Amino acid sequence: MTEPTGPAAEQSPPPGCPAAHAGAVRLGGLEYQQTPSQLYRSLRREHGAVAPVLLDGDVPAWLVLGYSEVSYVTGHDELFARDSRRWNQWEHIPADWPLLPFVGYQPSVLFTEGEEHRRRAGVITEALEGVDQFELARDSGRIADRLIGEFAGSGQAELMSAYAHALPMRAAVQMCGMPHTGTDTQQLVDDLRISLDAAEGDDPVAAYLRVGERIQQLVKEKREKPGADVTSRMLLHPADLTDEEIVQDLISIIAAAQQPTANWICNTLRLMLTDERFALNVSGGRLSVGEALNEVLWLDTPTQNFIGRWAVRDTQLGGRQIRAGDCLVLGLAAANTDPQIWPESHVGPENSAHLSFSHGEHRCPYPAPLLADVIARTAVETLLERLPDLVLAVEPQELTWRPSIWMRGLTSLPVQFTPVAH
Repeated sequence: MTEPTGPAAEQSPPPGCPAAHAGAVRLGGLEYQQTPSQLYRSLRREHGAVAPVLLDGDVPAWLVLGYSEVSYVTGHDELFARDSRRWNQWEHIPADWPLLPFVGYQPSVLFTEGEEHRRRAGVITEALEGVDQFELARDSGRIADRLIGEFAGSGQAELMSAYAHALPMRAAVQMCGMPHTGTDTQQLVDDLRISLDAAEGDDPVAAYLRVGERIQQLVKEKREKPGADVTSRMLLHPADLTDEEIVQDLISIIAAAQQPTANWICNTLRLMLTDERFALNVSGGRLSVGEALNEVLWLDTPTQNFIGRWAVRDTQLGGRQIRAGDCLVLGLAAANTDPQIWPESHVGPENSAHLSFSHGEHRCPYPAPLLADVIARTAVETLLERLPDLVLAVEPQELTWRPSIWMRGLTSLPVQFTPVAH
């Protein structure tokens, strides 16, 4: 067996691939997926703050690794914009390309720019501001109690499926006016997971279409009978968005609330169950939970990489010549661990200047990060209060990460504890 020649080994560029990408690394099927930090270090060493990469099907892009470079890209919409129709690679993209749900243009807030983006993001912000954070914490706690009650008597559980994914999904759909239980809701969350982070054999494009159909139905229901929920507030907003615009923006809200928050919860539990710094006062330790949540956003952020931005014109970034229409992938995880900002690799619990919610006008809209924090904090605290002797059911090194360069989440988190009556 021959030794690999490293992530930046020379490869023949595909048709339409700029010459600058001849030494690019493929981001699909990497051995680095369990330890992506090694990949980022290697790319930074060989290429600097902006590295040439190949997406699925060897489609060329740039991975922005540096903290200041990611901040620059996200802060300069006039140079690096969100409308993916600018992409200079569309002629090479097949209809079943797995990343199409990420980059295929949709009339959603994600792809709008300028005044139109401010209008659409303003509706989302005001609809989310109507969510009472104390009520959300109470509702999340009730959902947590019900979920824990389903496995508390057995003395063991697999927390990814039984808890970490289920809780934010139920909280998010309840915020938007859907029932938080039922086969309808479960199908929606399954399709969201597939469209965001497809496993082998999944069809992300078909899943995304089903998500759209279900949200369309929700909007129709709320047009006829509005309530005290995010969907109704968006429908009643004076900006007068169309049903199609609201459907697209609701998909963005629910997707952002579900998968990243689920991985935030699970990554935090993994840290608290495997790191001795949190072992002494794990049970009900509010400050410890806050420290763990923040450290995860720095070192194991749920959204590792985000695609993307598209260059409006020829420009330079990190010493690289970026051509008009080039795709830039925001390396949020790499930027958060950039040695330029953490030379000692030390993360202070009081420092929240991470890029996990992105940056600039297209960052996760306020107050969404606060609501995600309420859900995640409630999930972790409730579990540790209800099951104070919770421990891993396997050795820490046996835990594996999902094989994704986009999301950072475990395949499973098996635990055991003293059985308790519900």
